[in-house]
Amino acid sequence: MRSTRIFLTAFLIGAAFIWLTSRADWSLQPFTSYFTRRAAVWSSPEPVKGAGLSPDEVNNIDIYKRASLATVYITSTTVQRNIFFQAYTSQNLGSGFLINNDGYILTNYHVISGGRRVRVTLDDQTQYDARPLDIDRSDDLALIKIDPRKPLTFLRLGDSDKLQVGQKVLAIGNPFGLEGTLTTGVVSSIGRTIQANEGERLEGMIQTDAAINGGNSGGPLLDSLSNVIGINTAILGEKNIGIGFALPINRAKALLDDYRAGRVTERPHFGATTVPVAGDLARALNLPAEGGLLIQQVQPQSSASEAGLRGATGLVIVGNEQLGVGGDLIMAVDGKPVDREDALVRALSRKRVGDTIELTIFRNGRKSNIRMTLRRAPFNQ
Repeated sequence: MRSTRIFLTAFLIGAAFIWLTSRADWSLQPFTSYFTRRAAVWSSPEPVKGAGLSPDEVNNIDIYKRASLATVYITSTTVQRNIFFQAYTSQNLGSGFLINNDGYILTNYHVISGGRRVRVTLDDQTQYDARPLDIDRSDDLALIKIDPRKPLTFLRLGDSDKLQVGQKVLAIGNPFGLEGTLTTGVVSSIGRTIQANEGERLEGMIQTDAAINGGNSGGPLLDSLSNVIGINTAILGEKNIGIGFALPINRAKALLDDYRAGRVTERPHFGATTVPVAGDLARALNLPAEGGLLIQQVQPQSSASEAGLRGATGLVIVGNEQLGVGGDLIMAVDGKPVDREDALVRALSRKRVGDTIELTIFRNGRKSNIRMTLRRAPFNQ
């Protein structure tokens, strides 16, 4: 009997609800459309037919597939002693890249410096002991070799003299031991001079915003055609802030030429500091508008000193900085106009101790040519 009453009550409530909704102006449609809208938010994606990669993405992927095979991971084991003269080992971590299929590798000198054992790991995780063939401390550069059991993928060397600010670059290396890492960016500037950790001045460097961190040192900086145009060398500060520096690859070519010819690698020393001036600033200093490199100081017993080049005789304030004036203005090197801040560094990178260069200078209101024999750095430099 009780069940009958419950059933009858439910039936009457349902019938009343249907009668009311049929008489009223509202219906269940708003509730239905609300849940429909909510369902659309969580709808499943359509089947993927393709990644839809842009041409630039395709270019990045193609370069990485090839360049990662030729980029190596380098560990250099050194033995040091603590304050109690107890020996312990430490490792330098870095990168490098193959330049031929016989196992020749370019990297930074600081990656292998002091190492009793240099170990190279390839992309396929094969490991080899490496031996140094040639080094150039002044450029933080080293050529090492492994003896592979098969021909290896290698990278081709480009032309760093043709770099333009704004062009795309890609860096591959092993930052913090994370092997095969790719970062991309642009050439931010050229001709930069930086102070390396070992106290050496590195001149004519490529600045890039492609992320470079510890472990990237010695790895390749590539252009959009996968040619090596630089060797990742340093960062500003202790971590990546979008300011990294790479050694122009044309400087490494000089070391390779020396090694092939059996010569000792030794960069000549110019022996003068310069600043670029041109345009309105040059006119204000009574110099030709096309400008050049204005000599600030000449070091004693240097190539520049022996050639008779003159440094600044006075100072002027330009903005918030002092500028030495009265020295020689270098307008051309070996007949080529000085149109870039690193023009002199680029010219010297192709020269060796004992070679000569011809400088076109502006002094006392007129141009003249001076031939300079390039010397070694003085012992006190």
